[in-house]
Amino acid sequence: MNSIREIFTIGYGPSSSHTMGPRKAAESFCQRTAEAETYRVTLFGSLAATGRGHLTDVAIANALHPKQVEFIWKPNELLPLHPNAMRFEALNINQAVTDTWEVYSPGGGAITDSSKSLKSTQVYSLQTMTDILRECTQNGKSFWEYVQDNETESINLHLQEAWSVMKESINRGLQSEGVLPGGLGVTRRARNIYRKIETSGEKIKKEGFLPAYALAVAEENAVGGRIVTAPTCGSAGILPAVLHHVEETFETTELDILHALATAGLIGNLIKTNASISGAEVGCQGEVGSACSMAAAAATQLMGGSIRQVEYAAEMGLEHHLGLTCDPVNGLVQIPCIERNAFAATRALDCATFALYSDGSHRISFDEVVRVMAKTGRDLPHVYRETAEGGLAIVYRFPPSRSQ
Repeated sequence: MNSIREIFTIGYGPSSSHTMGPRKAAESFCQRTAEAETYRVTLFGSLAATGRGHLTDVAIANALHPKQVEFIWKPNELLPLHPNAMRFEALNINQAVTDTWEVYSPGGGAITDSSKSLKSTQVYSLQTMTDILRECTQNGKSFWEYVQDNETESINLHLQEAWSVMKESINRGLQSEGVLPGGLGVTRRARNIYRKIETSGEKIKKEGFLPAYALAVAEENAVGGRIVTAPTCGSAGILPAVLHHVEETFETTELDILHALATAGLIGNLIKTNASISGAEVGCQGEVGSACSMAAAAATQLMGGSIRQVEYAAEMGLEHHLGLTCDPVNGLVQIPCIERNAFAATRALDCATFALYSDGSHRISFDEVVRVMAKTGRDLPHVYRETAEGGLAIVYRFPPSRSQ
C-alpha cells in the first residue's frame, strides 16, 4: 500500500478525481512539453460525462495557461485502465502532434498511466485488515502506531497540516452564506443551521453541530475552496466533522486527533488498495461509504475503543453504504453530494457508538465488506457511476450553466 499522504491530499475542490487529478496531470504534461504551441485534450468516460460540472476543463486550462487548449469530450468512449481517462496532445506551430500522453485520475487526486514512472512507492507490506490486526495484536500496538512504524517521520507534520486545513474549511463554511455556483440555485445552509443550533436546547445542540460541520466543508468544496480529500473531495466533510465534534465533546489533545487521522488514513488506504475510492469506478459507496468507514474508525479510537472495535466500526460504516450510487445533478458536487456528507457523518458516529457497546465481535469482517463493495460497484450499471446519466441526475435536471 502507498502512503496515507495520498488519502489526505490538500487542494481545491470540487472533485479530487475530476479537478485535482486532471490539474496535476496537466501540470506534469506542461513541464515536459514546454515548447508546445497549443494543446489538445481529450476527456473520456466519466471524466467527460461530468467534466463540465466538476470544472475539469477549467482546471486543465488554468494549468496549461497561457497556451490555448482544445477540448474533445468522449463520454461514451473508455480507455482500458479506468473510467476517468485523459489524452494530452502537444501541438507545434504547424498543428502537428509532437507528444501524446494517456493518463488516468483514479481518485483522491492521484494520477497514473500504463508506465511505472507514476507508480507510488509502496510503504506498507501488509495489504489486508486481517493481516494488520494480527500484526497489531501480536505486538500490542494500535493502528496509529502501525502507521507510524511504516511511514516516514514527517507523517505527523502532514497530518498536522491536513487537520489545520480541515478546521479552516469548517470555519469558512460556517461563516459563509449565499448561493452555490453552477446554476442549481442551491443555498449554503451550514451557517444558518449552526446559528439555529446555537440558540437551541442542550440536547439539540449536542446532536446538531455535527451535520453543520459536514455541510460547511462540503459547501466549501462545492465552491472550489481549499479542502483535504478524505478520501475524496466529494466526501471531504465527513471525517473533519466527526473529528471536530468528538474534539468538542470529549477531552482530547491535538496528538489524539493526529493519531485518529492516522487510523482513518489506514482504513482509507485499505479500501483504496483492495477496492476503490472512485465514484466513477464503484459509485458513491466508494467515496461517502469509505469516508464514513474512516470517520467511524477514528471516532471509535478517540472514544477509547480497542483495535477490534475500531475494525468493527469501520466495517459498519462501509457496509451500510453498499450500493450507494453516484448520480450528481448536472455533474455538480452539490445534489445529492452535500447532504450525503451530513448524513454519513451522523452514521459514522452511530457506528462508533454501536461498536463501543460491543466487544468487537461480528460475523462480516472489514476485508469481506471491502471485497463486496468492489464487486457491487463494478456490477452497478455505468449510469450510476458518476456519469450523471441515471438516478437523481436525470430525475432532477437543470439547464447547464457555467456561472462558476
